[in-house]
Amino acid sequence: MILGNRLRIDGALFFGIVMLLGVGLFVVFSAGGEDWDLLQRHGIRILVSLVVLLLVAQVPPDALQRWSPYVFFVGMGALVLVLVLGYADRGAQRWLDFGVIRFQPSEIMKLAVPMAVVWVLTRRPLPPRLPDLILAVALTLLPASLVVIQPDLGTAVLLIISGLLAVFLAGVRWHHLLMLAAVVAATAPYLWYRLHDYQQARIVTMFNPWADPMGSGYHIIQSQIAVGSAGIAGKGWLRGTQSQLEFIPERSTDFIFAVFAEEFGLIGAAVLLVLYLFVVGRSLVLAYRTQDSYSRLLVGSLALTFFFYVFVNVAMVTGVLPVVGIPLPLISYGGTSMVTLMAAFGIIMGACTHRRLMS
Repeated sequence: MILGNRLRIDGALFFGIVMLLGVGLFVVFSAGGEDWDLLQRHGIRILVSLVVLLLVAQVPPDALQRWSPYVFFVGMGALVLVLVLGYADRGAQRWLDFGVIRFQPSEIMKLAVPMAVVWVLTRRPLPPRLPDLILAVALTLLPASLVVIQPDLGTAVLLIISGLLAVFLAGVRWHHLLMLAAVVAATAPYLWYRLHDYQQARIVTMFNPWADPMGSGYHIIQSQIAVGSAGIAGKGWLRGTQSQLEFIPERSTDFIFAVFAEEFGLIGAAVLLVLYLFVVGRSLVLAYRTQDSYSRLLVGSLALTFFFYVFVNVAMVTGVLPVVGIPLPLISYGGTSMVTLMAAFGIIMGACTHRRLMS
């Protein structure tokens, strides 16, 4: 406890995160075809991410509040730069390449959007007034629109969710929510025709993946076979047929939950989801213990956004939602997304532990 206060981390939350990262090491090794080099790279990224968590946790909440608009504008500038000078790969222009490092500016916005929205909403007493709500929604939709152009529909959806969660937690009035829902419903047909053909196909395929089993439905079908064939206890670590025979696409990133479910079955999947719920629940407890409105709203929105990351990925893998390219947080192989998540947990821990030190 004393060490946790000195490092400004919450022991229970940190334990849950480390448990998930440990599970991720085992699953990435299996999903990556027992590739030790891949596992080593993933391990290095985990260590770097843990360092980021510890560093961010040292930042006082009042400093985060002051920096919120600047972080947002820097992120917006990076998104615009991607459209001009971005690195393109597999039909998507999402990265900035500086030679020694390549990263996605959209990952910055996963933190910048809730920070900016909460900053706007807490400048005046809550619940927020309509002009502040309009500004908050604009700060959410503007970066999401730039991310859609890349194109990256999954990240854009998560940005919108993170911003709207902050608005909801601020105590928005129900008639304002109904107005927002009406606007979304009115613009839905326009948004549908603005989607790329493959994005429309993914949504349609969700209802009947067998209509195109070797095309747009292939991902979902193979994933459902893996999950459905696992049974209660699974087939065992490194023994999944769909994953080891490489039927599951993107098995170390977006569809890694299918690999885990096939190998560890219903019991393993249930334990993993309980572990996720523990992390989310502990984060919400820390949000309740924070000292000011800015910290409470920011921590709460980050915690619930993390929950939606998990929900969207699991629902995508099992065919409940369309394929949108969202990795399973803290489990999937990845670099920038891992750092972003750990920075978010650093904010969550720091907001509460700084309160403890001041009290």
